[in-house]
Amino acid sequence: MIELIPFLKLDVEVDAIIDLGGGRRMVPITGGTVCGAHPGTILPGGADWQEVLADGSLDIAARYILQLHDGLVDVDSRGLRHAAPEVLARLDRGEAVGRSDYYFRTAIRLRTSSSHLTYLNNLLLVSVGERRARSVHLDVYRLT
Repeated sequence: MIELIPFLKLDVEVDAIIDLGGGRRMVPITGGTVCGAHPGTILPGGADWQEVLADGSLDIAARYILQLHDGLVDVDSRGLRHAAPEVLARLDRGEAVGRSDYYFRTAIRLRTSSSHLTYLNNLLLVSVGERRARSVHLDVYRLT
């Protein structure tokens, strides 16, 4: 049986959405914090590339860098967010929406060359996300 073990909490600071047209958009990542098994910070310069689907759902592909105590870690996070149209409208306006009112999940792969963190290269992590006005909070779990 698979067990989900709390592993990290990421608070990813984001800038305003850049609309690329055709349902595509990009959200710049400006920094953030990492708590849990490996505390640290999120470096500015990453991005969350999104595709808005016909039903308003988001197809998410985020890439960014963690600066952890033992080295740098590249994050590749793929996922989706969907909800009722009125909830999506509230999220787009930056309103506070309870996590239970929408579905926001990602699968995360990590890459590092730090000798203290190489075990991260062999993990598949999953997260439950929460969109906030200027940030995204991710509770990240390790699978057994």
